[in-house]
Amino acid sequence: MMSQLVCVARIGAAHGVRGAVKLWTFTEDPFAVRRYGPLVTQDGKRQFEVAQAREAKDHLVATFKGVTTRDEAERLNGIELYVAREKLPATDEDEYYHTDLIGLAAVTTTGDALGRVVAVHNFGAGDIIEIAPPTGTTLLLPFSNAVVPEVNVAGGRVVIALPQEIEDEPSPS
Repeated sequence: MMSQLVCVARIGAAHGVRGAVKLWTFTEDPFAVRRYGPLVTQDGKRQFEVAQAREAKDHLVATFKGVTTRDEAERLNGIELYVAREKLPATDEDEYYHTDLIGLAAVTTTGDALGRVVAVHNFGAGDIIEIAPPTGTTLLLPFSNAVVPEVNVAGGRVVIALPQEIEDEPSPS
């Protein structure tokens, strides 16, 4: 059985003429991507090893072993890079890898089913948890202690305290 892969970075546009790329990391320490060994594509067919990395404004500028020209770098734009779950450090209490949350059942504080967690996003103003109900539009809610007071990964669920404005909406009929 293949170990679970976790997305740790996404390759962006080429940077300069010597094969460097912008690298958007999803790790607490952006340079951690260098410590995980080879990074692989989701299908496992390609692997990349970070040769050098330096900090830029909100990303890294990185080079990969074997990528030496701008043309080669341009062909990598948009590729997501993964590592095996067991290579990642253990999480502290109240810390979660997004991959651990996806698929968990979402219930209200009174135990009513809301749906399943389908994604955790961050558009720059903090994490947003996306919940897909059995029917209808997905809910996008702040992933904060006030809105998500309980995460039970082992129990397979998150508890959602719906903000008042959502609770007051009439149900679609």
